[in-house]
Amino acid sequence: MNELELLGPRAYGDALGRAVLKATAEDFQVDEVLDIPLSGDGEHLWLWVEKRGLNTEEAARRLARAAGVQLRTVSYAGLKDRQALTRQWFSIQLPGKADPDLSAAQDDTLQILKSRRHKRKLQRGAHAANGFTLRLTQLDADKDALNQRLETIARQGIPNYFGTQRFGYQGGNLGEARDYAARKALPEQRAVRSRLLSTARSYLFNRVLAARVADGSWQKAQVGDLLAFTDSRSFFPAGVDECSDPRLAILDLHPTGPQWGEGSSPAGDATAALENTIADDESVLRDWLVRAGMEHERRILRLPIGRLTWHYPESDILQLEFVLPPGCFATVLVRELIDLVPVGQTDSSCVF
Repeated sequence: MNELELLGPRAYGDALGRAVLKATAEDFQVDEVLDIPLSGDGEHLWLWVEKRGLNTEEAARRLARAAGVQLRTVSYAGLKDRQALTRQWFSIQLPGKADPDLSAAQDDTLQILKSRRHKRKLQRGAHAANGFTLRLTQLDADKDALNQRLETIARQGIPNYFGTQRFGYQGGNLGEARDYAARKALPEQRAVRSRLLSTARSYLFNRVLAARVADGSWQKAQVGDLLAFTDSRSFFPAGVDECSDPRLAILDLHPTGPQWGEGSSPAGDATAALENTIADDESVLRDWLVRAGMEHERRILRLPIGRLTWHYPESDILQLEFVLPPGCFATVLVRELIDLVPVGQTDSSCVF
C-alpha cells in the first residue's frame, strides 16, 4: 500500500519539494520530556540513555544483560526510532541490590548519561512529550513557500495521522492484521498481538481523519463531535455552544476520532454517521478489535506543533525543532512540507 492509502490527503496542498531525512542519525534527534521528580532513593534505578542505530527494545535487552536481571524488570515510557539519535529514560528494578556496573552495555551506540534512584518504576506513556530536531538535507524546494506553509502550520496545526511507520514496510503490518482478522484469530505472541491490533486501530482512525481532511472539517468542531484537550485522554460531546469554544481557536481543544474497540461510536449526528460508515466498510477489522476486547478510545484529529522553529543552516538544509505529545509522529509534519527521498536516491519515483 502507498502512503496516501495508509494516511490520507495532505491538509495544505501538494508537497513543496523534496529532501532527504535520516542521512545520518544526527538528522533525526528525539529527546524524551519527563516531568517526574526523582526521589533519589528506592529500588528502581532510572537511567537517562542516549542511543543511535538501536531501537528501544534492543537497548532494554542490553541493559538487562549488563545488570544481570530479567528483561521484564527493565521499563521505558515509549518506543523510539532505531535510525535516529535519541535520548530517553529507562528504569531497572533492583530490590535490595546496589547499583550494577552497566559498562558492558555501553559502546558507540548506547551511552548512559545519568542515573538516579526512584521509588517507582517507569510506566509506559509516563513521558509528557517528545522534543524533536530534524535536519532535512539535499533540500530542493522554494524557501519562501516553505516558510509560508510552516507559519500556517504553527498557527493551525496538522492532521494527527498515524505515520507510515505504524503500518510496517509497504503496509505489511496491516496485511498481517487483515489476515488474522479474516481468520478470527489472534497472534499467540503478546508483542505481535499488540502490534497488529494497534495497526488495525490506527488504520481505521486514519480513514476517518482522511475523510475529514477531505471535507475540511478536521480543524472544526461540529455538533456530535467528541472534543478533547491536547494532553488529555478524556473527552466530552460538542453541542452548539461547545462548537464556538474559544479554546478551539488557540489549538488547546480539538475534535477527536475513534480508536475502535467494544461498542459503537459514542459520537453523534454526522460524526457518528461517518465513523460508523467507515467501520462498517472495514467490518472485519472492526469486529476483530471488538473480539480482542479493545476499549473504544479517542484521539485528537488536529495536532498542534509545540515550539515550532526552523532555519536553514546551509542552502540545502532545513532544520526543524518542535515538541509533540506522546504517540504523535514527526514524519507527519514533514509530509505536509515535502516529499522524502531515500538516502542516495534523487529520482522522484523513489519518493515514499
